[in-house]
Amino acid sequence: MGGGSVDYKISEGKRDNSLVEFKLASNNHLRDNLENQIEIYGKANKTKKSVKVIIYFSAAQRKRVTSILKELKLEKDESIVLIDARKDNKLSASKVKARKRPHSRNMRNA
Repeated sequence: MGGGSVDYKISEGKRDNSLVEFKLASNNHLRDNLENQIEIYGKANKTKKSVKVIIYFSAAQRKRVTSILKELKLEKDESIVLIDARKDNKLSASKVKARKRPHSRNMRNA
């Protein structure tokens, strides 16, 4: 956990600030970061609003993140967003064939 800055700070005027921090699930310090980092950044930026985004690339990484969230009692925390970046569970957009849409009737003639 370095002394760097928050990844993103989003604000609408001085009184409405939110912090967004991105983390890779493979980060060896993920547990420590979830416990401490956003709180430190929040104090420095005078806000309590934050979103933590965790990106995972495998089922094993998702399992690790889920385990850490349970240990920290954060599994239902709505400010934590998990992004599934696995390649093995999605169709490539270039390989998906376009579906034919049924012709819609002109509503004026109905």
